[in-house]
Amino acid sequence: MSTSVESFADLGLSDTLLQTLTQIGYETPSPIQAQCIPVLLEGHDLIGMAQTGTGKTAAFALPLMEQIDVKVSKPQALILTPTRELAIQVAEALQSYAKNLPGFHVLPIYGGQSYTIQLKQLSRGAHVIVGTPGRVMDHLERKTLNLDNLKTLVLDEADEMLRMGFIDDVEWILERTPEQHQTALFSATMPEQIRRVAQKYLVEPREIKIKSATATVAAIRQVYWQVSGMHKLDALTRILEVEDNFDAAIIFVRTKTATVELADKLNARGYAAAALNGDLNQQMRERVIEQLKSGALDIVIATDVAARGIDVPRVSHVVNYDIPYDTEAYVHRIGRTGRAGRTGNAILFVAPREIRMLRTIERATRQPIAPLTLPSRADVTNKRVADFKQKVVEVLAAEGLDFFANIVSQIAEEQNVGAEEVAAALAMMAQEGKPLQIAGEDPAPARPATRDDRRPGVFGERERKPGFESRGERPRFDDRNGDKPRYEDRPRREDRPARPAPSGDMVRYRIDVGREHGVEVRDIVGAIANEAGIESRFIGRIGLYEESSTVELPAGMPAEAANALKRTRIRGVPINIRQDEGRPGGSFGGERKFDGERGGFKKKKFGDR
Repeated sequence: MSTSVESFADLGLSDTLLQTLTQIGYETPSPIQAQCIPVLLEGHDLIGMAQTGTGKTAAFALPLMEQIDVKVSKPQALILTPTRELAIQVAEALQSYAKNLPGFHVLPIYGGQSYTIQLKQLSRGAHVIVGTPGRVMDHLERKTLNLDNLKTLVLDEADEMLRMGFIDDVEWILERTPEQHQTALFSATMPEQIRRVAQKYLVEPREIKIKSATATVAAIRQVYWQVSGMHKLDALTRILEVEDNFDAAIIFVRTKTATVELADKLNARGYAAAALNGDLNQQMRERVIEQLKSGALDIVIATDVAARGIDVPRVSHVVNYDIPYDTEAYVHRIGRTGRAGRTGNAILFVAPREIRMLRTIERATRQPIAPLTLPSRADVTNKRVADFKQKVVEVLAAEGLDFFANIVSQIAEEQNVGAEEVAAALAMMAQEGKPLQIAGEDPAPARPATRDDRRPGVFGERERKPGFESRGERPRFDDRNGDKPRYEDRPRREDRPARPAPSGDMVRYRIDVGREHGVEVRDIVGAIANEAGIESRFIGRIGLYEESSTVELPAGMPAEAANALKRTRIRGVPINIRQDEGRPGGSFGGERKFDGERGGFKKKKFGDR
């Protein structure tokens, strides 16, 4: 099929879905959508090779929804994704497509989330399950997820699941699906192992390959600011003030609540801003966009779904206030600027723990994103003064100043001051609550992100401490999404090489969960990796006891990681983490140091550094 399809109506979708696509702002199908949707609607298995940012979510989600029978409250489609972030995003996309489909229910399931919540939601019934491989396996083993009614299975970002070590889990799931169902596999690349899986489990698949287009971002200036030393809102207002050719902006955040909160704060600072989110009805949404077009608004704060399809030529800037969960969302976001042949500007706020995502975005767009130096107080002052001077010059060029000149002369004569002093007083009055000079101190500049920051450190968002260097390109499982390692159908522990012990200082902690709570070692590893951002290879020995457990973690834990662990629950039980005092049941007491020569830990002596 040609990729030049002009409308979604040409693809064979139902009137209900077409109405929804119009409401959420979808216009013309992307090439991957134009080619995949008809093939999937015809019931064929499919291999789709496309980079992120090409619109593949809609390419498989829309045909999938055409097959859903909402009267049957059982899983009819299963979508496997490599990360919890992608699972959440795909589920949100499906929910948005179902706005005119009453009774439709999609459920994301992933590691790190409470089993109790997921079990309750599964018992209520869901038509589509979007999940990470480890957690889907768990539910299949527990028989809390039944796939007897499965019609469609989608493997999203299959090569990424291979890279993260999930491909065995994926095959385990595929072997437990009904014989009769449709399978769609999407992958940016086609490694031999992915090709083997496709040949084994897909039936006469149609293969569609889309070349990633980067022309949409080529004309867009892309920069990032590494969040450090200043509140994001203060940094945002500084940046907006000094940006050249600023006309209008769309600022992206992750949640509906954040759109309203940020809009209120910007309005309080003198900006004409409004929120745009999924809670707005179509009439209100159109009103906000029309105000942005007409100039009544200069800034719109939006979520990804709400901003789809916005085409406002005067949008000169896109600000990623919250970094997107994946590169596809990033490409969609920055595509709101640089329209109609104009140049655009994309600014990305990146926390230290998000540097990996920054590098992923660079690879996906095939363009470097340059660091942005935060404007200083002097920069903002100079810009405000320049704008003020320009306004004065424009007024001086106007006619009818005689009356006002006479007033100035009268004030100067009555107060026995010069005209310059009167002009200075008028300039101060004209500031209108926005002083030409800003007070406060400039924060220390953040250390620029380097290529060595591609992988997070021990605690995810800090530099790695000496002695905690990475031991490989990928962990056994995705620490960030909390997906648990799988031990079934794999070599027994004694047959597997031991995991290298972490080097550096370690501290033993005690937590209030144990065997009586049904907790396993993998639950503890997954919770700590997910909540505190501590990669699994930096988690030391774990002692599992009846009422409690002990776990060794690197010394020098940052406050943010410690606070996250204090709030952590495992199987719904607060862990109440604290440094172990050497109570019975533990194998070590106090703080220990790794002994490289002996290959184990030794107690630290007084004076050890």
